[in-house]
Amino acid sequence: MLKSTINHSQRQLGMVLNTWGGKRKGAGRKPRVPGRVPHLHRPALASRFPVHVTLRVDQSLPDLRDEGLSWQVEQCLRLGKGGERFRLVHYCIQTHHLHLIVEATNAEELTAGIRGLCIRVARRLNRILRRQGRVFVDRYFARILRTPREVRNSICYVLLNCRHHAAQHGRKLLPNWMDDCSSGRFFDGWRGGLNPPADEQPTVAAPGTWLLSTGWRRWGLLRIDEIPGPAP
Repeated sequence: MLKSTINHSQRQLGMVLNTWGGKRKGAGRKPRVPGRVPHLHRPALASRFPVHVTLRVDQSLPDLRDEGLSWQVEQCLRLGKGGERFRLVHYCIQTHHLHLIVEATNAEELTAGIRGLCIRVARRLNRILRRQGRVFVDRYFARILRTPREVRNSICYVLLNCRHHAAQHGRKLLPNWMDDCSSGRFFDGWRGGLNPPADEQPTVAAPGTWLLSTGWRRWGLLRIDEIPGPAP
C-alpha cells in the first residue's frame, strides 16, 4: 500500500515544461551595419530646436550635382519646403547625399516632412532617369541643434560643405565662390551682405525659431570663404 502511494505521488509531480521553441529567423534587434543609421527610437523634439538632417542616396545614381539633376532636386525642395509644421531652411546637394537644416513642431512632423521630401525627390529622379527602385538607401540621420553655437556651426557646414570637402583634398576654392547647389544664395547671414536673386522664388522657407533666425548670430556672421570644420 505504501509503495503504491509513493508511486502515485511521483506521477503527480511529473511536469512537462514548455520551451520557447528556439531562435526564430528574423527575430530580435537587427545588427548594426557600419556606415548606416541604426534603427533606434528617435528622441523627442521640441519645436524651438532646429535639426540637421542628412539623406543618402543610392550610389548607382548619377552625380546629383550635375546641373540638370540638381535643378530637378531643387524644384522638389521648393515644392516641399513646408509651412507651419515643417520648414526647410537650409540645404546643400552633394554627389550622393543631401544636407538639410529644418524646423518641425515635433518628431512626428519631422519624420512626415522628411518622408514627403524623399518621396517627391525619388519619384522625380526615377522618372527623369527612367529607372525604378529605391533612391534613398538609409534612414535619415538627424541631429537636434540646441545652442546658438551648434546652429552656427551647422549652417556653416551645410552652406559651405564644398569648401569643407575641397580642403580635405588639398584644394582651395576662390574666395567669392558660391555653391549653386546650396541655398546659400538665399541666405541673409553672410558677412558683407549678399543680395538674393530677385527673379527666383526661394527654394527654402524663412526660419521660425529664435535659434535659426537670431540666436546663431551671437557667434558672428558667416564668411563666404569660411572653411567649416568636421561635421558638427
